[in-house]
Amino acid sequence: MNVHEYISSGILEAYALGELAEQERTAVEKNLALYPELRQELLRIEKTQEKLLRMAALQPRSAVKDQLFIKISQQKPEEKEVQLDTVKVTSFWRFAAAASITLALISSYLAYNYYSKWKDTQHALTDLTEQNQRIAQDYNQVNERLGKIEKSVEVINNPAFKRVIMKGTPHAPEASATVYWNEATKEVYLSIQNMKTLALANQYQLWAIIDGKPVDAGVFDGTDESGLLLHMKEIGSGAAMFAITIEPRGGKPAPTLETMQVAGPV
Repeated sequence: MNVHEYISSGILEAYALGELAEQERTAVEKNLALYPELRQELLRIEKTQEKLLRMAALQPRSAVKDQLFIKISQQKPEEKEVQLDTVKVTSFWRFAAAASITLALISSYLAYNYYSKWKDTQHALTDLTEQNQRIAQDYNQVNERLGKIEKSVEVINNPAFKRVIMKGTPHAPEASATVYWNEATKEVYLSIQNMKTLALANQYQLWAIIDGKPVDAGVFDGTDESGLLLHMKEIGSGAAMFAITIEPRGGKPAPTLETMQVAGPV
């Protein structure tokens, strides 16, 4: 059995997702027992799919307590005691003046108390509005991330895409990445398994070797791409190999062979 062709067929991805019939699963398991390369590839596929699914996770923010307004309504105003000297006043006008002063003090206190409550409520409503805005923003980000994950899974399991495994070169023996290329639609997607972080002045550049000449397939920043498939530039048909080099930010018209990180035949 040609192990490379078996891996490129996509049957291991279908096995990992549980999409095979019982007879097909049995056949795959027999091959896994016979070929260590298939077991290693299946383990890599499972880790990649698990990483993609984990990207939908979102740490929720602290919710505003439901008891917000209950707490406000339960606040007790500081007790203020207005003490007046007990004096017998026989004059109606003195009594009226004292009553007016007392009424003014009480009115002032109530006005201050309700103003404080109103200010607290305004602050709470402002916090609640900001919280809702952050939740809406997070929701949009999750939706966008889920869309990318769904597209990644669709590409990985689409038999129209050829899967090209690129292994590390002597310049970066631990590096690895995979290209998914649809020759009919010219679409190219890239999955990064292990690429080092670059300085801000540099970027990785993907190349397709067509008729012995390198064709630019786009630049990317490497490990900060969230583990999802990267949509690269479209290329023509007839690619025989893909490779990745390190270039100045923005890329170059021709590859720097001395910085080649990974390469793999179609």
